[in-house]
Amino acid sequence: MSTGGGRTTDSGTADGTDTTGPTRAPIGGTTAWTTRIAFGAAGIGNLYREVTDAEAERALTTAWDRGIRSFDTAPHYGLGLSERRLGAFLRDRPRDAYTVSTKVGRLLVPAPGATGDDLADGFAVPATYRRAWDFSADGVRRSLEASLERLGLDRVDIVYLHDPDDHAEQALNEAYPALERLRAEGVVRAVGVGMNQTAVPTRFVTDTDIDAVLLAGRYTLLDQSGLAELLPAARRRGVSIVAGGVFNSGLLADPRPGATYDYAAAPPETLARAVRLREICERHGVPLRAAAARFPLGHPAVAGVLIGLRSAAEATDAADLLAHEIPPALWEELRREGHLPAAAPDPGHG
Repeated sequence: MSTGGGRTTDSGTADGTDTTGPTRAPIGGTTAWTTRIAFGAAGIGNLYREVTDAEAERALTTAWDRGIRSFDTAPHYGLGLSERRLGAFLRDRPRDAYTVSTKVGRLLVPAPGATGDDLADGFAVPATYRRAWDFSADGVRRSLEASLERLGLDRVDIVYLHDPDDHAEQALNEAYPALERLRAEGVVRAVGVGMNQTAVPTRFVTDTDIDAVLLAGRYTLLDQSGLAELLPAARRRGVSIVAGGVFNSGLLADPRPGATYDYAAAPPETLARAVRLREICERHGVPLRAAAARFPLGHPAVAGVLIGLRSAAEATDAADLLAHEIPPALWEELRREGHLPAAAPDPGHG
């Protein structure tokens, strides 16, 4: 592992930067940054179903061509497949033209002789490895070294502690100090925690010097629980929020019977809320997906949104969502009907 570089700029195109693409936002007080829409790479790790190498490359190429320059992956995604595919795509791109985040907390342990697939953990890949939870200092370094090898990179920009729900004390007392040392050494630019709850991330924000929280599904059109404590604390501490799960695992992308909400079939009352949100959005000429993607960006603590992409069509759609004009009247109606709390900042219209 080697030290990282300095802050990138948006000027010119010699470094491969598309100056017409999504704007960049800094991560905390560091030199790391994110484009306002980042590429969530679980899908190209064969999340739920197989994606070919060619399909993954087309998704990444389309996102790049539309100005998306931030990419989030993890060892967990396809037992390393996501990292390998992302690394292959980035190999010939200028290193300062993009940012990469990955995660630690699950070590991949070879499983010789194993048969079957990894669908029990959500990925359509052969079960050639097993995951071992490890939030020790040694585990953090080993995980990051393995990720760098799969990515073919000498550094990543952001490292998140991945889902330490049942390992909060070890993550706070062992894993976080290890990440802090890596940041001080210049091996990574920014450190944080990625979770789909708010209580443990709030502890990290208030009790440590993390730079970012990847918050999945807890600041969306359907769930604003992050607004109670986490986002205000992050704002006070200068910690950046990257909002993931903005479609709440699919329901806000396409509210229909059988759609998923938080990785399970949506309860009838939640489905009804999503259908009503779609009706309001359509009355204002706005796709529900566009409102869902834009909403988190209204909060000053939110640096960007992370959208999972697996195809060129999805990458095109994600970039279009950011550019879609949203009238202020839409947010006003959502507030009047009680879908948005008064404390939620207006995302604006452009």
